Amino acid sequence: MPGLLLSAAIAGAGFSLRQLPGLTPFSPMILAILSGMVFHNVIGTPRRAKAGVMFALRPVLRLAIILLGLQLTAAQVVEVGARGLAVIALALVSTFLVTTWIGRLLGVDRKLTELIAAGTSICGASAVIATNTVTQARDEDVAYAVACVTVFGSIGMFSYPWLAGLLQLDAHAFGLWSGASIHEIAQVIAAAFQGGKEAGDFGTIAKLARVTLLAPVVITLGLLATRRARHDGHGHASAQAPVPWFILGFVALLGVNSVITIPADIRADVVTATTFLLSMALAAMGLETDFAKLKAKGIKPLLLGLLSFLFIACFSLALVKLTI
Repeated sequence: MPGLLLSAAIAGAGFSLRQLPGLTPFSPMILAILSGMVFHNVIGTPRRAKAGVMFALRPVLRLAIILLGLQLTAAQVVEVGARGLAVIALALVSTFLVTTWIGRLLGVDRKLTELIAAGTSICGASAVIATNTVTQARDEDVAYAVACVTVFGSIGMFSYPWLAGLLQLDAHAFGLWSGASIHEIAQVIAAAFQGGKEAGDFGTIAKLARVTLLAPVVITLGLLATRRARHDGHGHASAQAPVPWFILGFVALLGVNSVITIPADIRADVVTATTFLLSMALAAMGLETDFAKLKAKGIKPLLLGLLSFLFIACFSLALVKLTI
């Protein structure tokens, strides 16, 4: 409860800060994660709030994603198209492979490299934690990877809306670029909706399509880990890949919204509630972002995270420019 209340309070602060002059263009979600980061690194997140913060960062976020299905229809999902899916898949696979290659060149531990590669190429902290079910890295490596992808994903969240105009991206292209390259789902939503509802909706769908690739990636890594264990003579290693079940809920509500007309007043309430839940999740993400964790592991993994972020941003942008 303490962590949930703290996350909710910071989310509420995000809504309040948006009323100040000069902050109106920013969504409550962006202001919530920024406030959470400042709180954690200046004041410090209380130990007893840890469980509630993690609850806001996981189940609350997934509930918000499920509720987003009521804001979209099946017709919009079709808009991703074969080209959009190709952009997403190529960006994901290329980023994972390039990140692991750069990690070897820099001499970064293989397990930490895999966590950073998964978090950057798929869906941030969720991918890091899911990948660790087969990578089995040390706790400090998991914490570093989560902090790393959260920081660089947040940089993308803040910078993409500003770059969209300079790069002359329309709503469709900006949404696809955001969904194909920004790390966390909530970060994609926060950034893409800065370009308007069309960009936000398309970015959300593109990102969720990207998240569906989490399971096959983790399964593949599990098979590789088993192969390495057998080759090294350590016996049989096994791991069970988690299924991103919340996407099923998202799809179910999207289907409901495609066949049933929801009253405007109820829809407005759902939109507000969804935005608040997403702001809570982002506030919790900020409360988990510890800059000291980045410093403790040295500069090389941080450089790897930066290069991985720059690669997926530039490569996916090139693909979007070529296909849209």
